[in-house]
Amino acid sequence: ISMMQPNESTRRILAEGRFVRMVEDDGWEWAERVKVAGVVAVAAVTPDGELVLTEQYRRPVAARVIDLPAGLAGDVAGAEDEPLLEAARRELMEETGYESDRWELVTEGPSSPGMTTEILTFFLARQARQTGPGGGDGSEDIAVYSVGLNGLHPWLEGKRRAGVLIDPKVYAGAYFALYY
Repeated sequence: ISMMQPNESTRRILAEGRFVRMVEDDGWEWAERVKVAGVVAVAAVTPDGELVLTEQYRRPVAARVIDLPAGLAGDVAGAEDEPLLEAARRELMEETGYESDRWELVTEGPSSPGMTTEILTFFLARQARQTGPGGGDGSEDIAVYSVGLNGLHPWLEGKRRAGVLIDPKVYAGAYFALYY
């Protein structure tokens, strides 16, 4: 197994935006996250055993996607050092209108290691309750669902058959909700 690391002397920046930089090194191209403290995803479970999900149009895949509440930490001016748990709380409330007093950091790891340097931190929010409207930050059009874990697979399959993409992190979130 090769333990090759990027070579700073041959590394080239191909393009850079507000939160993503495209890099090439020795024929490999990838995206780096920049100007953020991290990326969070939340598996929020209600007292009735429902997983809180979002559905929104995602431009990169040109489709509506079912996913977990998620987002960037430290992407707001003045809050560049935002702790990951605070970002998870903020994203859950902003996107879904839910909050929780029972949070656990479950795991962290690469979201797509062949494509990006992004490290995703998963949180589990138990006893989640809806206290706000959700729907996103004004630039987002987010539908919110709370789906019983025992009926999650057929519900997701119905969405998939209707042409909605399912982010695989939803399945990881269901696993954490059931077994963690």
